[in-house]
Order: sequence, then C-alpha cells, then structure tokens
Amino acid sequence: MRKPATLTLLGCSLLATAAAQPAAAQVGKNGGVLYANLATKEQLAALPQLDAAAVDAVLKARPFLDMLGLDRALAGALAPERRKELYGRLFVPINLNTATREEILLVPGVGNRMAHEFEEYRPYDSLARFRREIGKYVDAAEVARLEQYVFVPVELNTASEADILTIPGVGQRMLHEFLEYRPYKNIEQFRREIGKYVPKEEVARLERYVTIR
Repeated sequence: MRKPATLTLLGCSLLATAAAQPAAAQVGKNGGVLYANLATKEQLAALPQLDAAAVDAVLKARPFLDMLGLDRALAGALAPERRKELYGRLFVPINLNTATREEILLVPGVGNRMAHEFEEYRPYDSLARFRREIGKYVDAAEVARLEQYVFVPVELNTASEADILTIPGVGQRMLHEFLEYRPYKNIEQFRREIGKYVPKEEVARLERYVTIR
C-alpha cells in the first residue's frame, strides 16, 4: 500500500513530500566547539594551540569546505598531536553521508572502529538516526559529544525553520531568504538566489549543509 503524502503550501503552489518524522535538527547541538569558518580572530587567538601565524593561516584559508581543508591549512603550523588537541575546540562539521574515512578520523576521540560505525549506517536521513544507531555503542553523553562534529544536510524544500536554523551562521534574515525561493528546482537555483545576498564563498559554505531530493 502506497504511503500517504503530506502537502505543504508554499506561496501559491503545493509541494508533495513523502510523509516522515520531523528531522529534529540536522546539525549537531554545539557544546562549545568553535566553527572554524565562523570563529572571530579574537576567538581563534584565545585557543592555546594557535599562535599568531596559525591564526592567520586559518583566516586566509577560509572558508573550509570540509574538515580536511582545515587540517591542511594547519599542517605547516602545528604538529599532528597539537592539531588533534585543537580539534576538540575548533572544527568544521563533517557530512555524515559523504565524509571520507580520513575526515571522520579527525573527529576527536574517533578511531577506526567508531569510524566504521559512522559509515555502516549510511545514508542518514536525519541526525536522529545518528543518535539512535551510534547510541548502540556508546552512552548518551558520548553521542552528544560526537554530535557536535557532524551534520546531515537539510532538504531545502521540506526542512522546518528549526532545522534550517541549525545551519551554522544562519539567522532569521538568511532563514527568510532560504524560504522565499521555495520550491528549489536544483542546487544551481540555490546558488543563484542566495548569491544575491552573500558572496560566492559564503554560498559555497552554506551549500555544504543543504540538499535537494
């Protein structure tokens, strides 16, 4: 028997979407980790692992389109162990569905065994599934800690306002712009419309967190 569809009124048009449970936040709740693409110079300078040269390296290389980009930018300034220590405080959230094993292993406290568990349950349709599946192996406190470093892209045409607002750097003004152009036909439309309000580098950063099904 075919599943029912939920109809959402968007302006004067109707968008049919498969009935599903709410995503309940697609970017993990932050417990104090700085987003490398959004941290101010002052915030970066306050991190004990970063000297002035390392701070400049981060600022010049932004925006980072994945965590590997941050790791490369700091490779010449910090030894591996120092970088590992830093990533407990400064990170670029990884896409649970597309991150490579190398990128997953940059998540503080994640080794090959846990990286395997991250990969095993792909594709993730929501962060709620990540919590449920990884919760089979570690307690709730550890799931919450890991959640700070990951995300599942929001679906542009169906995501709730609350889910869109979990995207780092998105506030009420940008939320309005995301919603205004629904329904999006393709990612090129997203780039074009959001590019009216922010530079292309910021569009590329935001694009990491969205998808169109």
